[in-house]
Amino acid sequence: MAEPAGDLATALAHTERLLGPRPDLAEAQAREILKVVRDHPGALTLLARAQAVQGRSRAAIDTLRRTTSLAPGHALAWRLLAEQLDLVGDSAAAEQAQARHIRASVNVPELMAAATALCDNDLPTAERLLKPYLADHPTDVAAIRLLAEVAARLGRFVDSQALLERCLELAPGFTAARANHATVLYRQNKSAEAAAQLDRLLAEEPDNPGHRTLRAAARVRIGDYLDAIADYEIVLASHPDQPKAWMSYGHALKTVGRVADGIAAYRRSLALAPGLGETWWSLANLKTYRFTDEDLATMRSQLARDDLTDEDRFHLDFALGKALEDAGQFEVSFAHYAAGNALRRQTLDYDRQAHTDLVARTIAFFTPERFAERAGAGCAAPDPIFVVGLPRAGSTLVEQILASHSMVEGTMELPDIIALARRIAGGRNGDAYPEALADLPLSAFRELGEEYLERTRIQRKLGRPLFIDKMPNNWSHTGFIHLILPNARIVDARRHPLGCGFSGFKQHFARGQSFTYDLTDIGGYYADYVRLMAHIDAVLPGRVHRVIYEAMVADPEGQVRALLDYCGLPFEAGCLKFYENDRAVRTASSEQVRQPIFAEGVDQWRSYEPWLGPLKAALGPVLDAYPDAPPNL
Repeated sequence: MAEPAGDLATALAHTERLLGPRPDLAEAQAREILKVVRDHPGALTLLARAQAVQGRSRAAIDTLRRTTSLAPGHALAWRLLAEQLDLVGDSAAAEQAQARHIRASVNVPELMAAATALCDNDLPTAERLLKPYLADHPTDVAAIRLLAEVAARLGRFVDSQALLERCLELAPGFTAARANHATVLYRQNKSAEAAAQLDRLLAEEPDNPGHRTLRAAARVRIGDYLDAIADYEIVLASHPDQPKAWMSYGHALKTVGRVADGIAAYRRSLALAPGLGETWWSLANLKTYRFTDEDLATMRSQLARDDLTDEDRFHLDFALGKALEDAGQFEVSFAHYAAGNALRRQTLDYDRQAHTDLVARTIAFFTPERFAERAGAGCAAPDPIFVVGLPRAGSTLVEQILASHSMVEGTMELPDIIALARRIAGGRNGDAYPEALADLPLSAFRELGEEYLERTRIQRKLGRPLFIDKMPNNWSHTGFIHLILPNARIVDARRHPLGCGFSGFKQHFARGQSFTYDLTDIGGYYADYVRLMAHIDAVLPGRVHRVIYEAMVADPEGQVRALLDYCGLPFEAGCLKFYENDRAVRTASSEQVRQPIFAEGVDQWRSYEPWLGPLKAALGPVLDAYPDAPPNL
C-alpha cells in the first residue's frame, strides 16, 4: 500500500528514494500521485523507472511513450525510452528516441535546428548547421556530441570517436557522451576500449541494463566469456522478459561448451518471442540440434505471419531449411534455403565483378620483385598462425587441432589484418589497396607487424608462444601478411568446392561473407580464391601450407603430423583428440569440433546436387581440377 503523499514535490522525492530499495513501492507511490495529478510527466517518468527496475521493459516503454507524447521536451523521458527500446532490441526506434533526447537537451536555436534535422535523419543539414556553430563555439560539448552523432550515423566512426573524446576531455562527467563513446568504440571492434568505458559508466549507473548488455557483448568479442555470462545473468535477473538478451546469453553459453544451458536460454527466448527468427536459427546453427515436429509447425506458423520482419523471415527460412534437411526432405529444404538467401541478398550490395577485379589487381601487385625489394622489412616475430580459406571449409577443425597443442593458443576470427588493410587504403576508393602499399617506407612494414601483435595481445589469455588468427577472409591478404610478418605461418584450409559452396549457401552469417547468399556469387568467389592462392604458391613457393578437408577426414594422423611439422611444432597426441579440448569456440562449427572427425559430412552436398547448377557453372574449370588449381587459371 502506498504511503501518504503530502505535497507534490515531497511525494515525488519520496518516490525517487524508493526506486533503489523498493521499486514496487515506488511504482505504487507514483500511481497514487497520478490519481491526484493526472498525466504529471515527472510522476509518469518515475513510474516508468520503477517498471524498468523491476524488469518490465514493455510496460516502461508504454509509460514513457505516454510521457513523451504529453511532454515532447522531456529529455530524461526520451533518454530512458531510448535505453528501454535498445534493451528490447528495437534499435531503429531507440536511435530515434536518442535523437529526440538530444533535441530536448539543447535550447540554443542553432542546436535545436540541428537536432531537429537529426531527428528527421536529414544528416547533411544537421552537419551543415553544426560545423559553423562549432567554429564559433569550439567548447560547446552539446554541439560536439551532436556532431559526433551525425558522424556515427554516416558511418564515420573514427571522426565520431575523436569528437566524443574531445567532448569527454572538456566534460569528463558527461555520461551521455561517454555512453555514445562506448558504442562507437564497439562498432569499430575496439572492444577492450569500449569495455573500459562501460566499466566507468556502470560504476556510476550500476543498474543500467543497456550499459551492462553492451559490456557483455564487448567482453564476448575479446574472449572474456565468463565475465560476459555474468553480465548477462545480472541483466536477465532483473529483466527476464528480454528475448534478445536470452538469445545473446545462449550464444555465450554455447561458445564455452555449456550447450544444454545455451539451448535452455534459446528456448526461453522463443517462449517470449516465438517469431524471433534469429533464435530459431541459433538452434539450427548448433548443427547437432534436432527440431521436433512441434518446432516445425511453430516455425511454419510464424513464417506465415503478415507482420514478420524480413530479418525474422530469412532467419526462419534458414532454420527450416536445416530442420528439413535433417528430416531428409531435401527439395523443400532447398526451397527454404533459397528463399532465405534471396531475401538476405536483397539487403547486400556485394559486387561480384568488383571482387574479381580486386583479386586481379592483387595478383598484379604482388610480384616476386615486390617481395624481393621488401625482404626482411617486416616484424620477425613468429607468433601468429593464420588459418585462411573460405568459411565452412574446415578452418575451425584446423584451429581446434592446433589449439590442442601445448604451444598454441586458439583465439577467434580476428578483424585486425582487414582493419590494417583498410586503414592503408586511407578511406579512398576500392582501388587504393593493395597499391597503396607501394607508397609505404620499409620501416612501416615492421611497424605494421608490431601493431598487429599489439592489437591482438588482448586475445592471448594463456601466454603460449604461438596463437591462431582464424579469419578466413585473410586469404586475400596473404601477400600483405607475408610483408609485415614474414615468419608467421599461413595455413590454407580447402574443401571440395561443391561441399564448401553449398555449406556456405545454407549458412546465415552474423556479419560479413556477403558473397554466400547466391550460388553464382559463391562459385565466382571460390574461383577468385583459388586463383590468388595459386599465384601465392607460384611467387612464394612453400610459404602456405594447404590442408585438404577430405584428406584430413581420410587420414587424420598423417595430415596432423604434416600440419604440425609445417608450424615447427613437435607432434602431440592431444592434437588427435582435439574434440576433448574444452576451449571456447565461436564459429558455426563449434559443436562439430567437439566430436571426433566423421566422414558423413564430406558428401552431404550430393543430396542437393540437382539444384547446384549455377554453382557448378560459376566454378568452371576449378571444379574439375580440385584440389589443385586448373592450369592457366
